[in-house]
Amino acid sequence: MATWQLVQYVVTGITVGSIYAIVGLGFTIIYSVTGIINFAQGEFVMLGGMVAFSLIGLGLPVPIALILSIALVTLVGVVFNLVAIRPARRASTITLIIITIGGALLIRAIAGLGWGRGAVSLPPFTGDEPLSFLGAYVVPQSLWVMGTTAVLMVAFYLLLNRTLVGKALKAAAINRRAAALVGIDARTMSLISFGLAAAMGAIGGIVIAPISYASYDMGVMLGLKGFVAAAMGGFTGVWGVLLGGLGLGLAESLAAGYISSAYKDAIALVFLFAVLLIRSRRLLAGEEET
Repeated sequence: MATWQLVQYVVTGITVGSIYAIVGLGFTIIYSVTGIINFAQGEFVMLGGMVAFSLIGLGLPVPIALILSIALVTLVGVVFNLVAIRPARRASTITLIIITIGGALLIRAIAGLGWGRGAVSLPPFTGDEPLSFLGAYVVPQSLWVMGTTAVLMVAFYLLLNRTLVGKALKAAAINRRAAALVGIDARTMSLISFGLAAAMGAIGGIVIAPISYASYDMGVMLGLKGFVAAAMGGFTGVWGVLLGGLGLGLAESLAAGYISSAYKDAIALVFLFAVLLIRSRRLLAGEEET
């Protein structure tokens, strides 16, 4: 196979993997603070693309429409926390996870009723003329996806390590009771984490919509693959999620190119099985030592 084809697969893998990393970061934010795996994260991605499409259709300038869509999806994340998560905060973790699954189904159903089952697309940010790179072709929107992922990862890292809000989030994640003793409200941190995760998802949905058509059910697979990226990163840090997302994206792209596109979606399940197998062995080894 020619070198340019390999480059093409790598560029495609990095682009797709960047989206998985953004979605996975949303999972990590909420899990780190609350211990909940939010299976509605994929729906936040879907809402970002669909809301932006509707606002642009209303005649709003594109930059204003994109900013407003992020704000509205962030509000959805905050309301979801207040209405569904906070009233059940004393429930078990499994119960809370089931609540997020129910929330995902509800959001998807409402989106299907509101936007229909057809797919929509956003206009490319800076045109759609492909750029040549080592014999391969890269659409400008792919660069936007990669750049946005890099900016979000760095911004979130700085938020956690250079701001009071970030340090409060880390404190609540490490020990909620100890954090409460120094005046950090765990409920407020949970609210902030859901808002941040929703904003991350909205941004991911917006930057991918010009490349891949957005639809009411797009969050299903993106949520699954974002979850796998977060699991590969251990649900603990920015860079682990980034590596997990990029690794998954590259594996999918190379498998589709060198083997068959029919196996593309199965790669995520293989990765998830491997992560669960490795972690279960480590857990059993730790129990044997004790």
